[in-house]
Amino acid sequence: MAPGVGIKEVAREAGVSVGTVSNVINRPDSVSEETRARVLSTIERLGYVRQESARQLRAGHSRIIALLVLDMANPFFVDVARGAERAAREAGLGVMVCNSAQSPEEEADYLGLFAEQRVRGVLMTPADMTGRNLASFRRQPIPFVLVDRVLPSAEGCSVSVDDVTGGELAARHLLGLGHPSLAYVSGPMRLAQCRDRREGALRALRERGLGESALRHVEVDRLDVTCGRDAGARLLGMSPRPTAVFCANDLLALGVLQSLYGAGVSVPGEVALVGYDDIEFAAAAAVPLTSVRQPAFRMGRTAAELLIEETGERAGDHRHQRIVLQPELVVRGSSLVRSRG
Repeated sequence: MAPGVGIKEVAREAGVSVGTVSNVINRPDSVSEETRARVLSTIERLGYVRQESARQLRAGHSRIIALLVLDMANPFFVDVARGAERAAREAGLGVMVCNSAQSPEEEADYLGLFAEQRVRGVLMTPADMTGRNLASFRRQPIPFVLVDRVLPSAEGCSVSVDDVTGGELAARHLLGLGHPSLAYVSGPMRLAQCRDRREGALRALRERGLGESALRHVEVDRLDVTCGRDAGARLLGMSPRPTAVFCANDLLALGVLQSLYGAGVSVPGEVALVGYDDIEFAAAAAVPLTSVRQPAFRMGRTAAELLIEETGERAGDHRHQRIVLQPELVVRGSSLVRSRG
């Protein structure tokens, strides 16, 4: 595209007014076929691209929704983004996806960028659990919806999954197979998901009259495969070694599986393993992974629909909602055999 080509240059080259060029772009039916063809030919020849950001500022709103996720390397968030993108496209909007990489500092930078760009609204899974970043962003006149986090409905919309129930499903499954105790591998406990999934596991233990000591907790820095491998090495060094392991997400579980496999430990023969999220790779693992399924696509779509409603023509009728979806356990080969010691 030629630098600096604007609507005035197009009008001059086509021999029409600036208003006519604008009509060709925005209201083509109001321009004669001959004039429209001449203007469009000139636009193509000059490589003109309309200044969308300026148009948005004049209109007072953007056609872009920002989606800020914790970790784009996690297929769970890819599915969330797919759901949000589908709802946005149906509404004639676009989605800008950004990755905080689980960093509160990067999250703050992106929120500042969203404010500068005056995006239509923001979908976000917060990395900063102190709430400071979100509190600062609330001073901007930009609506937001939390994804995979619970927010009191009086403060805004949120779409999440009942992670306590999810942790309970996973632990209840393993205990039902006859395992007397569990190990729980989680990311940082500052993350609400990690805390809630642990609480669910503890509830399942309490149902069976077992105390907190029956849950050995391995905490790692990040929710990824590398940290899962590190957790697997720690599990291998425990005495006695756990016969049942519940991981706070599938990436951790896949890393644990790699460590156990590398050490010659049979899954599920010696160690039963359960993950969380039910990403596509879970079913395709060397040992298909039992996992707690989150409706990620639906979560992203629902969150985007709430944001679109809040920023659309009927915004005055919008009421903040806190939507909590339910998880389900998907049983596969990684947990089906009870260890015989």
